[in-house]
Amino acid sequence: MSPDGITLAHGIGGAKDLPISPELAIAGASAALVVSFTVLAVAWRTPRYDAATSGRPAPALLSRIVDSAGWRVTCRALGFVVFLYAAMVAVLGKDVVINPIFGIFYVWWWVGLVPLSLLLGPVWKAISPVRTINLAFAKVSGSDPDRGLFVYPERLGYWPAALGLFAFVWMELVYPFSTELGPVRLWCAAYVAVMLVGGALFGNTFYERTDPFEVYSTLVSRLSVWGRRGDLLVVRSPLANLDATPVRPGMVAVVAVLFGSTAFDSFKDSTRWLSFVQDTDISTYLLDNVALVAFCVGVGLVFTLGCVLTGLGDELRRGELPNLLAHSVVPIIVGYIVAHYLRYLVEVGQLTLIQASDPFSDGSNYLGTANLDPWYWLAYHPTFLANLKVVAVVAGHVLGVIAAHDRAIRILPPRHQLTGQLPLLFAMVAFTVGGLYLLFAA
Repeated sequence: MSPDGITLAHGIGGAKDLPISPELAIAGASAALVVSFTVLAVAWRTPRYDAATSGRPAPALLSRIVDSAGWRVTCRALGFVVFLYAAMVAVLGKDVVINPIFGIFYVWWWVGLVPLSLLLGPVWKAISPVRTINLAFAKVSGSDPDRGLFVYPERLGYWPAALGLFAFVWMELVYPFSTELGPVRLWCAAYVAVMLVGGALFGNTFYERTDPFEVYSTLVSRLSVWGRRGDLLVVRSPLANLDATPVRPGMVAVVAVLFGSTAFDSFKDSTRWLSFVQDTDISTYLLDNVALVAFCVGVGLVFTLGCVLTGLGDELRRGELPNLLAHSVVPIIVGYIVAHYLRYLVEVGQLTLIQASDPFSDGSNYLGTANLDPWYWLAYHPTFLANLKVVAVVAGHVLGVIAAHDRAIRILPPRHQLTGQLPLLFAMVAFTVGGLYLLFAA
C-alpha cells in the first residue's frame, strides 16, 4: 500500500500471516458450527427472540436527545457538510489518486458504514444527503416527504437496493478505471439523481427499500444494541435486534451481493486466480465480470437451496423460507467484512483523513491533518491480525447459526424443526470452508 495513494488491495494477509495451518483453521471452524448446532438442538427448544416484546427502553435522557428535532437536524447537517465537501473535491479536485474523493467513496462511505452502524444504529438513514435534499424540496413545496406521488410496489422489495449494491461493488472490484475521477463523478451523480427522482415519486419508503447504502447500513445496524419497538428507542441484544429485520422480497439478493462480492474480492487476489488470468488469452476484465456474478449468484443459490431443501407443512411454502431466514447471513457478512477490510479501513481511512486536508492536491493543510502519521500497528502485528480474522469469520457463522435456529423453530413444523435445519447448516459449513480458504489463499 503506497503512502501517497489509494490502493484497492485491501491489506488481506495470506497464509504466511497466519499462525496456524489452513487445514486446522477450516476443520476447527467447521467443528465449531456443528457443535454449536448440536448444543442449540439440545438446549434451545423454544424461540427466544421476539421483535414485538424484546428489549428494554433506553435511558429517558438518551431517548429525548435522539428523538429531538435538534439531534435530527445536527445529523443531517453533518451528513450534508461531508456531502458538499465530497462534491467539491470530486468536481474541483485533480484527477490524481491522492484526491481524497477516492478514500471517501471507497473507504469512508463503503467500509466505514459498518462500524458506525454497529455502534450507533442506522447511520446512513440519519445523515443521508439525498434524504436531506428531498426533505428540503418537500418543505418548499408544502408536501410530505414520507409520501410520494405513488405507492412503492411491495413486490419490488429490496431488489433495487441489491442492484445498486452490485453496481457499487462492480465499480470498485471490476471496472478497470475505478480510480479515475470521471467514472466516480458519474457514479455519484447517477446515484443522487436516481435517489432524488425516486424520493419524489415514492417518498421516504423509496430510500428504505432502494437506497443501497441505507439498506446496507440498516441491515448491519440490526447487529447493534439499538432498536425500535414502534417509536420507542430500546436496548436489546444484537440477535434480538436482528430478529426484527423486516421480511421482504429481495433480501436474499442483498445478502448474496454483500457476501459474494467480499468473497470475490479475496478470490481475485489469490495466487490461483492470478495465475489463471495471466495464462489465458481471455480478457481479464471479462473473467472478473463473470467471476463476480458467479460469486454473488452462487452464494444466493447455495443459501436458497439450504433453506428450501426441508420438509414443510401446508401452512408455509418453500419459496418463502429464504427471505424468512436471510437475516441469519448478516452476522456472516459482518464477520467477513471485519476479516477482509479491517486493515484497509484503518490504514487507508487514515490516509484519506490526511489527504482531506489538501483537497486540491496543492500542498494545503486546511484541516490540520496533513502532517499526521498513519498508524500501522496492525501491519506490524500479523499474528494478532490473523487470529482476529479467523475469530471474526467463525464468530459470524456461529451467530448466523443461532439466528437461523431461533427463526427455524418458530416457523418450521415441530417434526422438522431440527432435521429441517440440516441443509442450511451444511450451506453455512460450505460458506465457512470457502471463506477461510479464500482468507488463506489471498
